[in-house]
This record gives sequence, structure tokens and C-alpha cells, in this order.
Amino acid sequence: MPITRVFMNGNSQAVRIPQELRLNATQVEIRRTSDGDLVIHPLPLDRGAALLDTLQGFGAEFADLLQADRDSDSVGQAPPQEREAM
Repeated sequence: MPITRVFMNGNSQAVRIPQELRLNATQVEIRRTSDGDLVIHPLPLDRGAALLDTLQGFGAEFADLLQADRDSDSVGQAPPQEREAM
């Protein structure tokens, strides 16, 4: 297990990540466990694409349910207000 150093970067504390543990991500999620350990989880580069890929696996029946839910939300709502252009 490599040992690394903790340092200040501006007003933030930073940890040097050794080369063999580099992350292939531009953003990470960090949390502290009940034991006090820090867990760093790399976030996908395009989270929206990952979500859409996952939703594709649900099939047409799921998409129909979502559309029906969206349609029922608009029932009984007032039309959008007309306003002067700015």
C-alpha cells in the first residue's frame, strides 16, 4: 500500500495520488465512512449518457409509462402566461 502526502492547495486540503492509483475521471465523489475512512469514487465523464444507456434497457413499456405520467401532470394546468419581450 503506497504512502503519500497531504498538503494545502489554496484554502483546500489535497492528497497526492500516486501514479499507480491515478483516476480516469475529472470529478470524484468523496465521503467519510463511520470508521472515519475517506472513500473516493470517480464519476463517469458523461453521467447523462450513462443514465440514458441504463434507461434504454427498460424497453418500450417503461417509456410508455413515463410518457403517460408526463401527460397526466399537464392535465388541469393553466396555459403559460403571455408576456412582453424584454
